Amino acid sequence: MKRRDFLNIGALATVGGALSAPVLAGEVSKQLSSSAKGKTKNIIFMVSDGMSHGTLNMADLLLQRKEGRSSNWIKLYRENKARRAYMDTASADSLVTDSAAGSSSWGGGNRVNNGALNVGPDGTSYKPILQKFKDGGKAVGCVTTVPITHATPAGFCVSTKSRGSQEDIATMYLDLKFDVMMGAGIDYFSPEKRKDKRDLFAEFTKNGIQVARTKTEMLNLKAGNPILGVFHGNELPFTLDHLSNSDLITTVPTLADMTRKAIEQLSKNPNGFVLQVEGGKVDWGAHANDVGALLYDQIAFDDAIAVAIEFAEKNRNTLVVITTDHGNASPGLIKSKNVDANFDKLQKFKQTNEWVLFGIRKTDTAQQVIDRLYEAQGIAITSEEATELLTHYSDLDNDGIYNSYKLPFKRLAQIQQNYTSVGWSGMDHSGEFVELGMFGPGSELLPPFVKNIDLHNFMLKTTGFIG
Repeated sequence: MKRRDFLNIGALATVGGALSAPVLAGEVSKQLSSSAKGKTKNIIFMVSDGMSHGTLNMADLLLQRKEGRSSNWIKLYRENKARRAYMDTASADSLVTDSAAGSSSWGGGNRVNNGALNVGPDGTSYKPILQKFKDGGKAVGCVTTVPITHATPAGFCVSTKSRGSQEDIATMYLDLKFDVMMGAGIDYFSPEKRKDKRDLFAEFTKNGIQVARTKTEMLNLKAGNPILGVFHGNELPFTLDHLSNSDLITTVPTLADMTRKAIEQLSKNPNGFVLQVEGGKVDWGAHANDVGALLYDQIAFDDAIAVAIEFAEKNRNTLVVITTDHGNASPGLIKSKNVDANFDKLQKFKQTNEWVLFGIRKTDTAQQVIDRLYEAQGIAITSEEATELLTHYSDLDNDGIYNSYKLPFKRLAQIQQNYTSVGWSGMDHSGEFVELGMFGPGSELLPPFVKNIDLHNFMLKTTGFIG
């Protein structure tokens, strides 16, 4: 089959079609013609962190059945508006990457060990892509629903041996003076939390950077000076919990809100801009096997896609890249006797499992647990299930990343499967090839299979930064 034939495959091409050309992996640079060089002025690089195929699939099904519409991501495929590919996500030391190595593959163009940010196994530091674009005159920035110092935004911005050095990363951002940096992570900027007691908020302001701590402050920021937005502690709330709390709706911006504000700010630069947008809490929901948290945060990410596509359709020189750094927990809708009705229960979810579990005390009765879960999600578990769940509160020793209180997320997810028909393969990252979509100028050059590191030079070439 000729390359032209591959690029003309319909948006819903089969997996087999994508995998039938593995020789194309790692050869993106050979396929970028000189006539396309410099064609792309702006890039919006969107990452639904930790999104397995089942997450994308179920979010679209949920929207179809709840609102009678497709997700914006899948709509691009349905209407044949976007190119689609599979991406290999391995790191330098594992088939299963973490977010630091995953983002570094795009940011620095080289595979690094898990845990590192643009520092190779031999100690070589690679210059991150946003530094390259800023040096070339473009406006640059990142927005996320997790700490702005977290692995995925940091992989586009800095080089450091450990993703865990988030206080140092915050200080690096002060020196870099990127145009927009918004997310959570108050501990890494506040003198009350930082080990060195530095007040980075004051230092950013002193250096001419506008600081926003609430949604209203963000919306009132003026175009021009760079922006630092740090909202709601160390992470933004999960979307379900956000939408159920009037105070959070008023004070905390959504990912779509931040994306819109960032584009408004960055698009003032006549040389163009590059923006990374991360739905970071998708990954956290997957780690917790929290189906409500996962799917509604995926939908919130999809709302941000709508903002990006709306801008790109009006500004024909903008490339929108939509992908994930790795899969996580491989969730899926599993056939059961009442699978449709079970899945439809998700339409009435009001709170996450996190909200449910944090409100349970070991002294509660089984009926109190039943009532709390029913209030939050409309699921009526049995007295036996509630009693068994309560046993985990006598000795909180449950596993799970981002589960510092050792709550029984896994057991609740197992109970929920009887009522939602959503199952999980585990509670951690997976090594699956992941979804990659592109819309706008340069997307026609996307082959059907790439390695994560290929996207670094892809972005530099389509914008004319390298030949």
